[in-house]
Amino acid sequence: MELRQLQYFVAVVEEAGFTRAAARLHLAQPGLSARIRQLERELGQPLLDRSGRSVTPTEVGEAVLPYARAAIAAVEGVRETVDAFTGLLRGRVGIGLVSGAAAHEFDIATVLAGFHRDHPHVEIALSEDTSERMLTAVQRGELDIALAGLVDEGPPPGIALRIVVDEPLVAAVAPGDPLLEEPGRTSVPLTALRDRPLISLPRGSGLRGVLDHACAQAGFRPRIAFEAASPALLTQLAARGLGVAVVPALPPDAALASGLRTMLLTEPRPRGRIALAWRASGPTGPAARALLDLLRTALPGARTGTEARTRTEAAGDEDQDAEAAAGGKDQDGGVTAASGAGSAEGAEGAGGG
Repeated sequence: MELRQLQYFVAVVEEAGFTRAAARLHLAQPGLSARIRQLERELGQPLLDRSGRSVTPTEVGEAVLPYARAAIAAVEGVRETVDAFTGLLRGRVGIGLVSGAAAHEFDIATVLAGFHRDHPHVEIALSEDTSERMLTAVQRGELDIALAGLVDEGPPPGIALRIVVDEPLVAAVAPGDPLLEEPGRTSVPLTALRDRPLISLPRGSGLRGVLDHACAQAGFRPRIAFEAASPALLTQLAARGLGVAVVPALPPDAALASGLRTMLLTEPRPRGRIALAWRASGPTGPAARALLDLLRTALPGARTGTEARTRTEAAGDEDQDAEAAAGGKDQDGGVTAASGAGSAEGAEGAGGG
């Protein structure tokens, strides 16, 4: 058994197919298939199920996968440790980014460009996905770092967090919507949306998870009329009267420019949050640790782990949040930081990926 065979096996599992894995590895697909078959013969068991539309690990393959990853990581760790003595940083860092987060108030592109300039021998693998899948990938060691939307107050098992965005959710509607019949209204109970068509990010995003959880607390199931991964599209659909968009608080100029009116959601009071996430045991390689340290310094800080805002604390901020939703100040007394179509994740970049 060769290390290269294990690398090929892991690549096929992660890409869910031989074609994409071969492209990633810069190999011909027949050659890659032959090497995997050779590994299966050596082990005496099939590792991959090729019968479906995508290639998946068999039961034996699932059991072997963590050991294959550990073997690859161990060899990379040896190389990185030796490089550390020479002051040279090498390796590969996998970072996941919730859709829209790069366009939020923090400039991920600039941070990554600076890291690449300082460490040109480190390969940065950047991907976008739903928050749910990215957090699972961090737990499994498939990603080193993720910027992901959160559903629960506490961190998922085995995950450490640093909250970088924490904002109240609002109902965004077009002028003339029935929710605006009460003059000067700045908040609305979540139950007022019980029978309304809602516009939200898809399942798997942090913002959608927060909405579903809050509606369950309020005793009803949300009626989702439109789903879109693009935060800007959510507000566009709402501005055309197609439903109520549930998004993080919008600055007044952005809301007016979009033709929207916003009201803070209450009873309960859901929040959109984005966090920098990594394994609680720490990234495995020096390159990943260096990038994590840079991100923790560069991103607008909030609290880590259990220091994240609790619902009780949030309840004490009701007046400030209502001001922010109506276009006043944020809960710390400053001008609301969100820009464009959303806040906490672009809308997941506005708060929930």
